[in-house]
Amino acid sequence: MRFEDQRQIMVKELKAAGIGDPSVINAFLAVPREDYVLPEYRDYAYRNQPLPILYNQTISQPLMIAIMMQLLELKSTDVVLDIGTGSGYQCALLAEIAQEVCSVERIESLSLSAQKVLRQAGYKNIYFRIGDGHTGWQKAYPAHKSFNKIIVSAGAESIPERLVDQLAEGGIMLIPVGASSSQVLNKIQRVNNEVIITHNCACSFVPLVNEESLSR
Repeated sequence: MRFEDQRQIMVKELKAAGIGDPSVINAFLAVPREDYVLPEYRDYAYRNQPLPILYNQTISQPLMIAIMMQLLELKSTDVVLDIGTGSGYQCALLAEIAQEVCSVERIESLSLSAQKVLRQAGYKNIYFRIGDGHTGWQKAYPAHKSFNKIIVSAGAESIPERLVDQLAEGGIMLIPVGASSSQVLNKIQRVNNEVIITHNCACSFVPLVNEESLSR
């Protein structure tokens, strides 16, 4: 079966699972997931499951990405901070909707590989930083101080304060929080300069590594 047909089937499955945001659906229809997986896994690209990528990382399950994107309430004017570039698949999905995507990846070779694929795909609204995701968008171009939306594709033991500090008024952040075996997707909103946290579904992501703790 052609990849295009498999993509259509995957999107039907996302709709059946409760994904109804038209912009999210259109993004999943537009982005070829097979371009963001390792060659040996291309035949599995449209299974609703995470897949291994380089450096013992994973490309997330499509349904989990779709749930997070829908909860973000993305708009075409949004500037989005994406923590965990990975293979670049989620970057591409976000860039289909948002005005700008600023993506952080701590593994340099993984970031450079994703940048190459995304350039070849023609995206011009994605910017990159190589560094610790806990610190967000620091010393990077464009010089954004805050973001309308923040999405974290790794599990944190607790919510990083520096990421919350970069959430704009009226903004939304999605982050998995908890031990590796029992993470919960947290939705964080800044309303009238107050931080409101709600808990959503259970999930399982690779750990959000803190470079500061590694260097101690």
